[in-house]
Order: sequence, then structure tokens, then C-alpha cells
Amino acid sequence: MRRRRVASRLTLTVGAVLLMGTWISGCSNTVTIDSPAGRLSGSAARACHRLIARVPERVAGQPSRSVQPSGALGAAWGDPAIVLRCGVPKPAALTASSSCFVANGVGWFATQDGQPADGLQPVTGELVFTTVGRTPFVEVGVPPDYQPASDALVDLAPAVKGATSQQRPCV
Repeated sequence: MRRRRVASRLTLTVGAVLLMGTWISGCSNTVTIDSPAGRLSGSAARACHRLIARVPERVAGQPSRSVQPSGALGAAWGDPAIVLRCGVPKPAALTASSSCFVANGVGWFATQDGQPADGLQPVTGELVFTTVGRTPFVEVGVPPDYQPASDALVDLAPAVKGATSQQRPCV
């Protein structure tokens, strides 16, 4: 009888430890970012490094999260994550006649599912904002959990203005 109790307690303890390990490993605070770090050089790379050094600790009321790989030209906040990437290519949907809007002095082009977002349709997925008229391009992905999404852009504007150069205004 005593041997059975010890075996049961041991089984429960091992099970609890395994369950706890699964729970802890599922709670990573690190966000993986597809960063163009290896594809940038010169002034674009320097601007992105300046931007990452200047991003705020909180965006849209959410705390910053660590990102990987190390040296990624990006940052993240909250869960689900608001993700900033610097040095991204020009969005395919962005044309000379695309509409843009200004948030705290920075021009942005908005897309949802790769299509221009007009602000009239309900937000059903992540909105992706890309700077307009600035070098290099900066992209911010805002999950639908954070509305209005422009709050994130307002918080990021000082860092974007201080690190990137404006080539032409958003008009």
C-alpha cells in the first residue's frame, strides 16, 4: 500500500512538473520579426538603427517585448504584438495616387490584407501602415485588438521623425 502511494505521488509530481514546463515555455515574451537587416546598407541601415534606439517603451498603452533575431531592425509591443519593421520595401499597393494620412507629423499608407484601407470599412484583421515620403520605409502592423490603430502611430511618430528623412510630404 505504501509503495502505491509513493508511486502515485511521484506520478502526480512528474505530471505537474511537465505541465508547468509546458505552460512556462508557451509564455515567451519574444516576438520573431522578419527583418530586412541583412539587405540594408549605408544610410538606410544607419537610419533604421537610430529608429530602433529611439522607439518608446510603450506603444498604444502596451509594454515593449523583446524581438528575435538579435539585431533585427524592428520592435514589438503588447500581446498580440504591434510590430514595427524598418527598411521594408515599398508596398505593392502604394501608387502615386494612393491616399495617405498624417499622424503626428508622419505620413502613412494603410493596408488590410494587402489592399489599401480607406478607413470606411470595419477592421477585420491586422492593419499595416507604411510611411509615405520617408527614407527608409517603416512598417507598423497593428492587430485589430488595438483601436484606434492610429494611437500606435502617434506614439511612434517622434522616433520615426527623428530617425528617418522626409523626402516629400503626404498630400
